[in-house]
Amino acid sequence: MNSFAKGMFCVLAALALASCSTASIQTPPDAVAFYVSPDGSDEWSGRKASPGGGDGPFATLERARDAIRFMKQSGYQNLSYVVYVREGIYFLEEPLVFTESDSGTPDQPVLYAAYPGEKPVISGGRLIQTPIVKVQEGLVKTTLPSVTRGDWYFYQLFVNGERRTRARTPNVDFYRMEGQMELEGPAHFRFQKGDIKKEWAGRGDVDVIGLAKWAEIRMPIVEVNEEEQTATLTKQVPPSNWRGANNPRYWIENAPEALDWPGEWRLNKQSGLLSVLLKPGDDPEDLQMIAPRLETLVRIQGDPANGRFVRSLIFRGLTFCHTIAPKLQEGYPDTQAAYDVSAAFSADGAQDCLIEQCRFVQIGNYAVQFAQGCSENRIAGCEMADLGAGGVKIGEPQMREGWLRTHSNQATDNHIHHIGIIYPAAVGVWVGQSDHNWIAHNHIHHTYYTGLSVGWTWGYRPTGAHHNIIEYNHVHHIGQGILSDMGGIYTLGTQPGTEIRNNLFHHIDSYSYGGWGIYPDEGSTQILIENNITHHTKSAGFHQHYGKENVVRNNIFAFAKEYQVMRTRAEEHLSFTFERNIVIFDSGSLLGSNWSGDKYQFDNNLYWDLRTEDIRFDQWSWDEWRAKGQDVHSLIADPLFVDAVNGDFHLKPESPAWGLGFQPIIMDEIGPRIK
Repeated sequence: MNSFAKGMFCVLAALALASCSTASIQTPPDAVAFYVSPDGSDEWSGRKASPGGGDGPFATLERARDAIRFMKQSGYQNLSYVVYVREGIYFLEEPLVFTESDSGTPDQPVLYAAYPGEKPVISGGRLIQTPIVKVQEGLVKTTLPSVTRGDWYFYQLFVNGERRTRARTPNVDFYRMEGQMELEGPAHFRFQKGDIKKEWAGRGDVDVIGLAKWAEIRMPIVEVNEEEQTATLTKQVPPSNWRGANNPRYWIENAPEALDWPGEWRLNKQSGLLSVLLKPGDDPEDLQMIAPRLETLVRIQGDPANGRFVRSLIFRGLTFCHTIAPKLQEGYPDTQAAYDVSAAFSADGAQDCLIEQCRFVQIGNYAVQFAQGCSENRIAGCEMADLGAGGVKIGEPQMREGWLRTHSNQATDNHIHHIGIIYPAAVGVWVGQSDHNWIAHNHIHHTYYTGLSVGWTWGYRPTGAHHNIIEYNHVHHIGQGILSDMGGIYTLGTQPGTEIRNNLFHHIDSYSYGGWGIYPDEGSTQILIENNITHHTKSAGFHQHYGKENVVRNNIFAFAKEYQVMRTRAEEHLSFTFERNIVIFDSGSLLGSNWSGDKYQFDNNLYWDLRTEDIRFDQWSWDEWRAKGQDVHSLIADPLFVDAVNGDFHLKPESPAWGLGFQPIIMDEIGPRIK
């Protein structure tokens, strides 16, 4: 009998005596408990929390998963199972894959949880253990044979628990391309004299990171002509976001000369030499250096095409970290939102699964993705920070039907912040072709692009995104002056039943145009936008590019810098209804962009410019605007907020807004309920 079978024989014998021998630490009722510990052994039974008497916890999560599989195959399907993971760091050799055979049921789920009071870490990285040599004060080096062989290359390094900067030049600010990027063939551009060196070309490890409009490129330098001051990269760039981009910003990573700032590091792809400039306080004799090796840590792999799903798995209290930044070795031209970047926790064919109170930190891609055929899953109370890409992706870019359709998932009460470290265009929560999802009570901040993105169909073509509810989210410090054409929330396509309500959006700052609070983009249609507050946005609190029959009702739009309300395209149908809103501002103009035609309807709104009562409505005076049939019952008056300048948008009892039918916006419920 092999060791696995021996261990399972012991477990089955124990179950014959008692349904659960671990009642001392709050397990689910009647659950069979296994334990995993860095001090454990996969030769043991896994039924004890600590080693002792020749038995104890497992050493790996894979072993615990397989133990539950064995139990189910042995006739113990109708039991709950829990795997308690003890404190420590678990370096995975390969992704932890769950299939249909690992499923629980709604009444008897399978739970993978942190041991009470402990914080285990699941890592896709590798601890660098080759000899580290101190070359000079503040500089250490080591050689990685696996890099030299071409087996491994990485774009992130974590030293003593902290992300360190891949050698960059310039260290702050940006270089500027001369004119525009050439769009025919592989990307190439003119650079200013001295910014790029000929010897950087062809190495495969010196990269250009360029920014234009709403996306970025990351590509190795293939060729440099110093006389003509041109650099050629590996791939063609997407024309949509690079056409017309004049003198785009960029920086260089991993050039030999770029290693010049404390905390930076550089990896030579040819020699495998890793060079690290230490930060003050780093001890060269006591460095923990981890580099990512895996792209995915957990994969839920159902077979939805054949109606086979993974059900009722719960992950609670675990920390996931150290995944690679994919797609970079051959060059990555982003089109929008880094939508095609993978996730550390990835699911296809998952139903009724829960990720709860977990942390996703120091990863290179998105945190979580529920893709093909996923439904009734929840991501709740998690923190997602220091992310190479974004937080949560639900759905796919393509439409699906039947069992392959992704719908009815929830992302609630999560804290998603400081994202887009590798892929600046990544977003906090991305919902593609997916319907009936609930995105609520999240706190999203410090992104370089959009906070929430819903829909993935441009124009009025069929779409799979509809009946999504986005409510009670707190979204702020979006864009941070890095990219453009963004919103606190961004929508695309016809979305009947979708509601954006009771959210707070503020401090949205684009690089050039397009720092908007609520941004219905191309074809956004039949969306209810109600009871939201936007303030301190760059371009406008509300901007509709084009769409039809949207309702913008009972919102507060405050203190946008350039305009307060914008519409870009005039069409032959009703763009939107704008009613019972309060607009207060102290800079810029009220209306911006294109207000030709009459296919919009304004009424029962309250407007107030802190500088003057003589507000103009685009080219029209107040009287002329009302003569057009707009804002017939609206007012220009002080709304009497308690302290709008300092962010308190509660209305005083004597506010004139009440007479227009304005309803109170419940601000106390915005943001996560799980602290």
